[in-house]
Amino acid sequence: MKKGLLMMLLALILVIAACGGQTEESKEKTKEGTLTEGSEATEETSELVIGLIPSQSEGEMETAMDKLQAELEEKLGRPVKIDHYPAYNGVVEALNYGHIDMAYFGPLTYVIAHERSGAQAIITQLVNGEPYYHSYFITKADAPWETLDELLEDKENVSLAFGSPSSTSGSLIPGVELKERGVFRSEDDHDFAQVTYTGSHDITAQSVLNGSVLVGAIDSAIFEAQIRSGKLNADDFKIVWKSERIFQYPWAVKPNMDTATITALQEAFVSITDEDILNAFGATAFTTATNEDYDAIRNAAIIDGRMDDDLGGK
Repeated sequence: MKKGLLMMLLALILVIAACGGQTEESKEKTKEGTLTEGSEATEETSELVIGLIPSQSEGEMETAMDKLQAELEEKLGRPVKIDHYPAYNGVVEALNYGHIDMAYFGPLTYVIAHERSGAQAIITQLVNGEPYYHSYFITKADAPWETLDELLEDKENVSLAFGSPSSTSGSLIPGVELKERGVFRSEDDHDFAQVTYTGSHDITAQSVLNGSVLVGAIDSAIFEAQIRSGKLNADDFKIVWKSERIFQYPWAVKPNMDTATITALQEAFVSITDEDILNAFGATAFTTATNEDYDAIRNAAIIDGRMDDDLGGK
């Protein structure tokens, strides 16, 4: 009888010791960063915050962004918040300091953000099946010039508008073109009657239309999307210059984002067909992208001395 009780006590001690060891091991794994089932669920369902550059004025984007937020929440199964920033630098710094998880950049803004924080392009947009767009110089349809060469012959009488100083198609690419032609060096040093920065592409188009300026540099995809949506009339404008192809605007994520979330985001964006969402970005669809897709813009930015820019918007 005593021998039986002793064996039972020994067995009970072994069970308690095993449970205690398992608890300590679990604690050590938690300290080392192994996620528990509860913490993993929290990670997957935490709010995803996205920041947008001011490619268009905020009012133009509001309805589309509400739809995008709802669609992403449904497809990702987690809360999504979309913030529209008034200046390019705000988006770059927000990603750099971890205030947002993902950002919609212009190509120039992206290569600077990649340099500063390691942001990674994962998505871009298509226009009629191609991931490219152009920079345009536009004038009113009744302007006396048919080409940029003709316009520059009259440059002393021409008022010119760029978009944001940090815009690829609204500043960098057209600015490089004018610098190569020897008529533009900076906002305060040029051969035009006046040079201004409107801050966004839609405002540039309206500035040309209402006569505030005679020529404007603009994103071709946004310009054409505004025509498709009826916000602009193609008959009111003339394109006097078109750049070489520019790789489209990227959506980039913070450098430490996990592969599963990146894949889920890519699948969610590629499946979007809502016209309001697509038109807001001048797109006909979304597709995947990589950092290497922006090497040409990176080289142009280096040549133009833009990699050290503070990206302040106007």
